[in-house]
Amino acid sequence: MQAKTEEELGNACLSVALGITGSQFGFINKMGDDGLLHDIAKSKLGWEQCLMYDKTGHGRPPSDFIVRGLYSSVIKSGKSFFTNDPLSHPDCMGLPNGHPPITSFLGVPLIQDGKTMGLIAVANREGGYSLEQQEDLEAIAPAITQALQRKKEEQEREQAERALLESDERFRSVLENSLDSAYRVNLQNRGFDYMSPVIERITGFSVKDINMTGSNGFLDRIHPDDHPQVIVETTRSLEEGFGAHEYRFKCKDGKYRWLADHFSIIKDKTGMACFRAGIIRDITERKKAEEALRLSNIYNRSLIEASLDPLVTIGHDGKITDVNTATEQVTGYSRDELIGTDFSDYFTEPEKARKGYQQVFTDGKVWDYPLEIQHKNGYVIPVLYNASIYKDENGKVIGVFAAARDITEHKKSEEALKKAYDNLEYLVKKRTQELEKAYESLKEKETGLAEAQKMAHIGNWDWDLATDEVHWSDELYRIFGRSPQKPAPSYNELLNYIHPDDRDYVARSIKNGLKEGPKTGIDYRIVLANGEERTVHSQAEVIFDKHNHPVRVKGIVQDITERKEIEAELESVARLPQENPDPVMRLSQGHIINYASPSAEALLTDWGSAISKEAPTEITEHAIAALGDGIRRKLECTYADRTYVISITPFPSAGYVNLYAHDITESKKARETLAKMEKARIKEIHHRIKNNLQVISSLLDLQAERFQDEKVLESFRESQNRVISMALIHEELYKGKGTDILNFSAYLQKLAENLFQTYSLRSKGIRLYMDLEENAFFDMDVAVPLGIIVNELVSNSLKHAFSKEEGEIRIKLCREEKNYETQESLFSLTISDNGKGIPDNIKLENFESLGLKLVNILVDQLDGKIELERAHGTEFRIIFNVTERE
Repeated sequence: MQAKTEEELGNACLSVALGITGSQFGFINKMGDDGLLHDIAKSKLGWEQCLMYDKTGHGRPPSDFIVRGLYSSVIKSGKSFFTNDPLSHPDCMGLPNGHPPITSFLGVPLIQDGKTMGLIAVANREGGYSLEQQEDLEAIAPAITQALQRKKEEQEREQAERALLESDERFRSVLENSLDSAYRVNLQNRGFDYMSPVIERITGFSVKDINMTGSNGFLDRIHPDDHPQVIVETTRSLEEGFGAHEYRFKCKDGKYRWLADHFSIIKDKTGMACFRAGIIRDITERKKAEEALRLSNIYNRSLIEASLDPLVTIGHDGKITDVNTATEQVTGYSRDELIGTDFSDYFTEPEKARKGYQQVFTDGKVWDYPLEIQHKNGYVIPVLYNASIYKDENGKVIGVFAAARDITEHKKSEEALKKAYDNLEYLVKKRTQELEKAYESLKEKETGLAEAQKMAHIGNWDWDLATDEVHWSDELYRIFGRSPQKPAPSYNELLNYIHPDDRDYVARSIKNGLKEGPKTGIDYRIVLANGEERTVHSQAEVIFDKHNHPVRVKGIVQDITERKEIEAELESVARLPQENPDPVMRLSQGHIINYASPSAEALLTDWGSAISKEAPTEITEHAIAALGDGIRRKLECTYADRTYVISITPFPSAGYVNLYAHDITESKKARETLAKMEKARIKEIHHRIKNNLQVISSLLDLQAERFQDEKVLESFRESQNRVISMALIHEELYKGKGTDILNFSAYLQKLAENLFQTYSLRSKGIRLYMDLEENAFFDMDVAVPLGIIVNELVSNSLKHAFSKEEGEIRIKLCREEKNYETQESLFSLTISDNGKGIPDNIKLENFESLGLKLVNILVDQLDGKIELERAHGTEFRIIFNVTERE
């Protein structure tokens, strides 16, 4: 049959069925997947006006309708049947409007593979239907079924081919307009079944070029370093069915480009690999970007790792996402241990750290946020935390980048700087005080110098040769009789003051001194404005610059008028030795005797010397020194049981000294006798004072027997102890050398023992410990107040300190400092007990008891200082200065 469509074939089959059964009309239907009957062919006998019921129950023209009525029994049972009285048949539901009358009905199912796929129905055979017509129709039904099925398959195949063709066209269009090149390799002959033209745009090779070389030629152009991996991956894909690799491919221009090859293996029904189909993509730019990114990451990582500061990235949840090596070192944890943990857990104040990184999300950054990192080993590192947000390529905030600067050294520097600043401030204050003292001292020295110059009749001057400015001291103005309101005189004015007979001599001395420096001082006469003539001694020093030019001269002028007069008198005395009973001698250059008066003969004999010989060393040493400084000296020397006072008067300008010896042997013996008598008298006084004080003590003891009141008796006892403390001082002085110097340590020992005897009933269980400085010698002005102080404080401890029977009292005398030049020492005297102590509300400055008031008064008298400690009982510490005497 040449039917082109299913409908044409159906109509042909229906025509055959009508012919062999002698029917007037009929139809062929097939069951659809939707459960409806669909027309394949039908007779045109006015059925176009007939309304059939569809699945929804609505009437519509025959085409697709529900299975019901006579033909439903054929479909449902899958069996043929006929009726010559269709309207009376139980399955008949009547005829729809417009349906031609039915006088007889025959239906045969169309069955394929045991399943009813539709039916052939015919109607209105003249004379009705019989089994003959049924069998005839059943005989052609399989042929009709096969014909219809073949036509259906043919139509479906054609439709599929058209769809495939359309799909191939679309796919080809996509492939040829894609950036990727599709291919298929025949694994049997290693050739390309297909290669899209895009390959030329990627590699420069046309499809024809590729097809000519085949897959082996394509493989040969892969970079040698990538070739082994491609072979391995291709072989592996034969088992797994897919594969992918990236490699460098040598293009037509000789350059390598990176290609990504994703493919799958196509196998036949036996499982044999037949084809490899895949997509090739040019990833050169991506590789460049990846390499650039890799290098950038390496660079960035190297920068991060090179940082000495801990660097951390933190997510929204506060978890650490990355760290550098410095962070590992500062925390003591490895990178793997840190990542994923809470950032704030590594600080001494986690909540403060948490607020810090949360603030970054709010403000976008945080600068110099102070925190302290807790190292794994426990030590703490102060840091300044700086952080900012970082975003992805879309601008979305994804975390915080934080850096912590170790400020340990900075803090140390700050502390050192503060310490240095405080020290500097202290030094500045101290230096200021020193400068103020130095200034005051300088003023005092200037005043003292001025007074000394006035007393010694010495003035000083300073001459600046460059400016010709001259400065005179006040005394120099007085020596020359010049008004201090006037400026210092110039060189020519100065010459006018000099006696005319000495003027040339002085001018030459000045001129020579400016050339070579003055050799020695000079003596000359000056004439004051009132005509008075005076003699002065001048000594100068010339200061030269680096070119040996004189730039400044300074010196002194001493009024020696009186000395010259005395020298003249002494000269006259020396010229009249017979009138002077004391020895007079002259020593040339301070050591050679060139003159001796007759009365000096005995002294020369004692010296074992004579005229033109040297005087004894103890004389010449002082004589030479006197010549050097021009100062008179006086010595006391003993020779052959005779004692002399020898006066040395220097005459520097003449180069000799005069010795005047006075025999004081008898007067010295008289003084020594008088001193012994005085010593005995002082000892007798100490003895009598001690006896009188003991008498007073005894009288107080007798007087106390008349009273019963304990307070009155205590007052008598206190007074008696004070008297005894002073009596002990005089007893020690009497036993000593008879002076007013007391070994205070020995005295304290006796005083304390006496007090313990006085309070013997109270002090049975109380122990005394004494730590006393040896060789502490005080005079009466210090010993008496200190003795009374010790008496009062020890008595107070014995009376009031102890509520129990046991305790201890300590007395310590200590030399804290000593100045061996002035013999002045700083002492501390400590009296302490371990008793119940003085109440806190009783202040040192407002003691009510007479004894403690007396202590304060006596400490002030000594210019000392008293301190009170109550930590372990009571401790009084008195600090005082004393000039020690042997």
